Amino acid sequence: MLKASDLLLRSNAVFTGSGERPRPGFVAVAGNRIAAVGGGDGSDFAGPSTWIYELGDRLICPGFCDTHCFFTGYLLTQSGALLSDARTADEVIRMAKSSPDALACGGALILGRGVRPEIGPPKKEVMDETFGETPAVLFVSGGDSCWMNSAAETTYGFPPDACWSENCWRLLRALLKDRERSVPAFRNYLTMLNARGVTSVKEMGFDDFYGFPDALGQLEQEDALSMRVHFMSQPVGAPMNLEYGKAMRSRFSGGFVRFSGYNQMTDGSISQLEAEMKEPYLCADTCCAKKIDWAGLEADTLAADAEGFRYSLHAQGDAAICKTLDIFEKCRRGPDGKVLNRHAMTDLECSDPADLERMGRLGVTAEVYPQIMSIADRAGKLAMIREKIGTERGRNYWNRRKMQDSGVVLSCATDLPLLVDNIPESVYHSVYGLFPEGGEPFNRQNTLTVGELLTAWTRGGQYNLGRETELGTLEAGKLADIAVLDTNLFQAPPDEARAAQVCLTLVDGQVVWDSLR
Repeated sequence: MLKASDLLLRSNAVFTGSGERPRPGFVAVAGNRIAAVGGGDGSDFAGPSTWIYELGDRLICPGFCDTHCFFTGYLLTQSGALLSDARTADEVIRMAKSSPDALACGGALILGRGVRPEIGPPKKEVMDETFGETPAVLFVSGGDSCWMNSAAETTYGFPPDACWSENCWRLLRALLKDRERSVPAFRNYLTMLNARGVTSVKEMGFDDFYGFPDALGQLEQEDALSMRVHFMSQPVGAPMNLEYGKAMRSRFSGGFVRFSGYNQMTDGSISQLEAEMKEPYLCADTCCAKKIDWAGLEADTLAADAEGFRYSLHAQGDAAICKTLDIFEKCRRGPDGKVLNRHAMTDLECSDPADLERMGRLGVTAEVYPQIMSIADRAGKLAMIREKIGTERGRNYWNRRKMQDSGVVLSCATDLPLLVDNIPESVYHSVYGLFPEGGEPFNRQNTLTVGELLTAWTRGGQYNLGRETELGTLEAGKLADIAVLDTNLFQAPPDEARAAQVCLTLVDGQVVWDSLR
C-alpha cells in the first residue's frame, strides 16, 4: 500500500518543467519532497490526514527562481520616513526631522524616501543647518537622486545625483548592520516574493555582504527562511576577495543558504550610450561612452574560475557580450567544450546572433529580464533605438529566441528593485512581445513560447544555481518547491495572462503563500 501524502494538488494543468505543455493530473507531497506526479486524481496517495487542493484549471508549476536580484536595493526602497505627502521642500525637511521612522542605524542616520521629483532640493546650507552632524539622506521617488547634507556626503562618499546602489555601498553597509531593521525587512522581502511564486533567488551582496550572511545563517538555523537564498559577492568597495568566497562556500552548504560565486558589471545601457557596441552609435562618434576595465574583469574571472567559483558578468551591448564570451572561453572547460563552472551572463540587451551561437557552444547560462518591456513604451523605445543604433541592429534586441535555438540555458531575473517578479506579466512581454500599452508586437521573431519561458523561470533557474538535480521540475523525489497560478497561461489571451495571480506557493513542502483558503 502506498504511503499517504501530506498534501495532494489536483489540477487540469500540471506543468512539470520537463515538457512543453501542461497535462491534467496531480502532485503529491510527503514531508519536504514530491512523492508522486502523474495523471488521474492521485487517490492512491490520499489518506485521512491528507490536505487536498482541488485546483480545477489553475496551473501547477515548479517554484520560480529569480537569478539576479538585490535585497539591498529593496531595503533602500523600504527604509526611512515616507515623504510622498510633502508638497514643498520645507514640508519634506519638517517631516524628515520629526518622523520617528526617519531614524535609522540606532539614530546615527536620518533616512527618508518618496520625495516628489517635482520638488526642487533646498540649498545644502539648509540641510546642514537642519540636520547638523547627523548624516541625512532623503531619496527622491524613483531612486535616481536624493537630498543630502554635508555630513552624509562625507560619511557615505557619493553625491546626491549618483545614488545608485554600487555608489552608495557605505550606506547599504550601515543599513544591513542595523539588524533591528534589516532582518524584519528581509522577512518581508521573502513574503513578498513567496506571494509571487518565487522559491529561490540569487542575491547580489556587495563585497562581503557587510556581515549579512550571519543573519542568513541564523535564519536558516531557526528554520525561518521561506525561500532558498544563493548569494554572490559583487566587488564594489574592495577588490574581489577569494578567501571570503572560500569561507562562505565552506560555511553555507545547506538546503536554504549557499554561496554562489561572484558577479560584476561590464557596460551600461544603450540609451545612455554606455553599452559597448561593435559599431559606433549613430548619434555619437563612439562605441561606448563608458570606460571598462576588461583586463581587470578577465583577471578576476579567471582567478575565480581557477578556484572553482562561478562568475556572472552583466553585459548589454553586442561588443560587451562578445568580449565577455572571450573571457569565458579562457575559463576551464570540459571535453565537450563547455565551461566547467556555471558561468553566466546577465541582461544581454542587444546581441550579435553569432555570439549567441558561441554562447550555446560554451555552455554559458543566460540571465534574461523577461519583464524589462514593462518599464518602457513602444514609441519611446523605438525612437531611442532609431536614434542610437538604427532599426537594423534593433532587430537584435532581446533575442531570446536565438538563445533558445542555440542551446543556451535560459534563466530569468529581475534586477529587483528595478523590476519585481511577476511571472504572468513576463509572459505578456516575452511571449507576446508587447509593451504595456499593447499594440503591435516588438521583435516578435525574438520571443519565446509560454513553455520555454516557464522552463526558464523554473528548471533553467535551478540549473543556473547548480541545483537542477533536486529542484526545478515536478518529479518524484525532488524537493517540493511548487507555485500555482490562478490561470492557465498556456490558454489565456495576453491581457488575461497578464492579470493572472499566484494563489499558492510551497517551499520545502510547506505552504508559504495561500490565497485559496
